[in-house]
Amino acid sequence: MNVQRRHRMPFGAEVLAQGVRFRLWAPASKRVDLCLEDRELILPMAPLGDGWFGLVTPEAKPGSPYRYRIDNGLQVPDPASRYNPADVHGPSLVIDPADFEWKDQGWSGRPWSEAVIYELHVGTFTPAGTFAGIKDRLDHLVDLGVTAIELMPVADFPGARNWGYDGALPFAPDSCYGHPEDFKDLVQGAHQKGLMVFLDVVYNHFGPEGNYLHAYAPQFFSERHQTPWGAAINFDGPDSRVVRDFFIHNALYWLEEFHLDGLRLDAVHAIADDSRPDILEELAAAVQAGPGRERHVHLVIENDHNAAHYLKPRGGFEAQWNDDIHHALHVLLTGEHDGYYRDYAEAPLKHLGRCLAEGFAYQGEPSPYRGGRQRGEPSRDLPATRFVSFLQNHDQVGNRALGKRLAEIAPPERLRAAVEILMLSPSLPLLFMGEEWGATQRFPFFCDFQGELRQAVTEGRRQEFARFDRFRGPKAREAIHDACAEATFLSAKLRWEDVEGALNKSALPPLPPGEGGGEGVNSMTYPLTLTLSQRERGLNQSFLKDPGYQEWLSFYRELLRLRREALIPRLANLRPGGATYSLIAPSGLHVRWPLTDGSHYELFANLGDTPIGPIEFPARSPLYASPGLNVANAALPPWTVAWFLGSGVG
Repeated sequence: MNVQRRHRMPFGAEVLAQGVRFRLWAPASKRVDLCLEDRELILPMAPLGDGWFGLVTPEAKPGSPYRYRIDNGLQVPDPASRYNPADVHGPSLVIDPADFEWKDQGWSGRPWSEAVIYELHVGTFTPAGTFAGIKDRLDHLVDLGVTAIELMPVADFPGARNWGYDGALPFAPDSCYGHPEDFKDLVQGAHQKGLMVFLDVVYNHFGPEGNYLHAYAPQFFSERHQTPWGAAINFDGPDSRVVRDFFIHNALYWLEEFHLDGLRLDAVHAIADDSRPDILEELAAAVQAGPGRERHVHLVIENDHNAAHYLKPRGGFEAQWNDDIHHALHVLLTGEHDGYYRDYAEAPLKHLGRCLAEGFAYQGEPSPYRGGRQRGEPSRDLPATRFVSFLQNHDQVGNRALGKRLAEIAPPERLRAAVEILMLSPSLPLLFMGEEWGATQRFPFFCDFQGELRQAVTEGRRQEFARFDRFRGPKAREAIHDACAEATFLSAKLRWEDVEGALNKSALPPLPPGEGGGEGVNSMTYPLTLTLSQRERGLNQSFLKDPGYQEWLSFYRELLRLRREALIPRLANLRPGGATYSLIAPSGLHVRWPLTDGSHYELFANLGDTPIGPIEFPARSPLYASPGLNVANAALPPWTVAWFLGSGVG
């Protein structure tokens, strides 16, 4: 049976039996006309009160290009456009969601505990740079062991290339990636392979070009609050009800009309809202009362404030990106301490231990980087699955001056140990595209502005790094990419040819019974012995010093297999608030998570260059141990990790 999905909303263009209904909120305008560009028709829209204008006309149909004319002058696209094929300044196109027939009606999503997230940028993930290009690579992601893909924002942005955080039309997938039906086809194809699809959305600002709301609806913005992008979006002042509805409907639109499994809300700390419930709480409640009633729908936030109350049951959000754990690990791996890394430089291992055991490193402590302001709320009692952990993502790679990845700046033995920690820790892991094969190509910031804005962005980005010692001189700053150059964008495209040989190899066979598969999955006490070197799954001692693409790919596949078959079935049995951590010598870390049956999940790690011993390991075989680590020696060699699961004293 085919299914049609349509999200109805009080604005935009909606196809009806008698024609198309158009509605625009333009409270600063006296007159609004509908311009049907293919018919060269200009039709007056009726004032409906409270700043609304509307029209139902049989002159329009699916595929009709249209704009709104404001007070007999400026012509603007629909702010709720479903598709703008001629970019943000061009006409919008009437889209009938019923034209796409869904065939994934059996899909109800996946539980959050199963999430292994793969973040990607549509334009650089494949040579084609399209939704269809991603669909062609879904088998790679399934074989890797991820369960969800997360797309960086796709809302229509100016030009032919952009990270996505400069979106101007938040309901319209950018045409450079394909038609809205191509996006729906990707989602359906992912569901058919068991993959969830999340979308990154931006509700804290509009991009600097292509947004016309200031001209006819300045009430969308508030001078009472300021953000890094200027006046804040008006979520709590006069006329804010329409503004709040605009963004709540945007979230519901993506989840219902595109059948997405979740959203990641970008930088919610930059959303200013003094009302109660605030916009985040109201949006989450609307999702729970809507698509969340019928299937698994997951909302994730990025929040520099570490506001743990959003992650509690009534907060409405499944998890938060945990920058703290990234920053602590980055300092340990690289020794860098510029910028926000200052907050972790003095005791990175302690910060890492607290993240693993309690969620946030900063739970109300003063932040030196933020001028001593207190940051965060207590998070110890939250489940570990409330936190998304990562070593790399678009921000932490692309916001470096040259867009360098960790594989280029961290020694492989250090990077390997960090991956072993994150892929098997109870918090949910996120990978950034190409990370799984050790890609070293850079992911610089890129966009496609023109004129004065282009020059301002290029120069502004170079000046941003002038405070770093190596970029203080003008000549040194010239090495920073021109963000608006097409070559910068092309340099970020993944080189699939680097790893084609590894991809052509079949996926690794399942674990035999008793090693994380079969009946053993439900036993909480079985002793597992599974080290990659023992299993001889394509890894050997040479990986410690000179890993290649095949070795990295096999490494990630095996860790994610172990996570799926041994750890995920037990995540619900972890006791929130019970985890503890301790430091072992200057570079050693021990973390212990109690389970409801009295057993424990334990991590021992040496994140330093000096061996540590003697170590009193648990009296059982490890679930996993780094290549080169033999727990019988009661010692942790440099940059090694051991995981234990089961009963016994640790």
